[in-house]
Amino acid sequence: MTTPKATSVDSTKPDAGGPLCGLRVIDAGVLFAGPLIATLMGDFGADVIKVEHPRGDPLRTLAWAKDSVSLWWSFVGRNKRFVSLDLSTPIGAGLLKELVADADVLIESFRPGTFERWGLGPEVLHAINPRLVMVRTSGFGQTGPYSRRPGFGTVAESISGFAYLNGQPDGPPILPPFALGDSIASLFGTFAAMFALYHRDSHHAPGQVIDLAIYEPLFWILGPQALIYDQLGVVQHRTGSGTDWTAPRNAYQSSDGQWFGLSASTQSISERVMKVVGHEEIAREPWFGSHTGRVAHREVLDQLIGDWIARKTAAEVMATFEAAEAVIAPIYSIADIFRDPHFLARDVITKVMHPKLGEVRMQNAVPRFSETPGAIHTLGGEIGEHNHEIFCGELGHSEGEVAQWQLTDVAPGPGAGEQMYPLSADGNH
Repeated sequence: MTTPKATSVDSTKPDAGGPLCGLRVIDAGVLFAGPLIATLMGDFGADVIKVEHPRGDPLRTLAWAKDSVSLWWSFVGRNKRFVSLDLSTPIGAGLLKELVADADVLIESFRPGTFERWGLGPEVLHAINPRLVMVRTSGFGQTGPYSRRPGFGTVAESISGFAYLNGQPDGPPILPPFALGDSIASLFGTFAAMFALYHRDSHHAPGQVIDLAIYEPLFWILGPQALIYDQLGVVQHRTGSGTDWTAPRNAYQSSDGQWFGLSASTQSISERVMKVVGHEEIAREPWFGSHTGRVAHREVLDQLIGDWIARKTAAEVMATFEAAEAVIAPIYSIADIFRDPHFLARDVITKVMHPKLGEVRMQNAVPRFSETPGAIHTLGGEIGEHNHEIFCGELGHSEGEVAQWQLTDVAPGPGAGEQMYPLSADGNH
């Protein structure tokens, strides 16, 4: 049985099939959490229109770039069309209202109250399009004493409890070196939008508003720690690569410097691991027969496993563990991933044509669908690249109107992306 693959296509418009073909999404977010929801939907066929301030989304100038092309922007902006609007102006707000008139989803990520101040609150937009699903991403949500605070994913990683648990027992809390909070929020935002669309379409119901606070999904995925604290009064602390609930589980280094991640969360796997490392007698100890017993003796298990791996090369570790059907994996860098045959066989990193950079490689659309796979058609565009296509061709405005808007800096034409400025303080981030 072959594995279904996501596909990549060099196209000019992200509407060629996919399970969300026919769905229109208006992406009025900035930076990560909101726009990533639209990216995921665009990967699977939604027509995503990115609404961007005429000065450009701040993501355009963030971190890595090649030949003045932002690589973050190329990734988050894939499979989208780009229009530029100053939503704080009557013209910009009016154009957004026109865009949402036949849209299915609107995503925004401004501080709570900002859309209302611009005359774009849910009551106004639902009066125009009662079927609209509105996803509102913000640091702390639309309600509560912190709701008006600006919020990055870093704030979510801090206040959610994630950073408190992450790190070595004798070290400081560790923040992740990537946009973890935003990414997790985008996953929740995507399935929340699809839940709302299912409810709308299956129950003949109107659209609704999804209040997505970035810190809440990250808090949710930390597991039962709230229940543990409520019932046992236990505050979980940093345990490095180990845990308080299963053992053996840790990171171990081979003789030639390769780190491995090992987890043996079932009795049978735990026994196989101890056989691999030459200590079957440990598996016969009474305490070894339960998670509680193994956790209580995890230092002993770590010592025995770590000593064995430290005497073996990476190749020997992998060969022995695979033969025993025990569970272990090398801890990869991105360079390792690019060379790995399994990643290559499943097309996890795919090739896509960029209009300036040529052929580039990036993460493919996941997960895999057998009949309507996701695809990457385009990579991040210029500010206002599709203004004429959408404002004139789809909304029916004249060339003269668009030209006038360009003079008032409401909607610059194609190519205006050469000048990039930070977004105003109205943004959530």
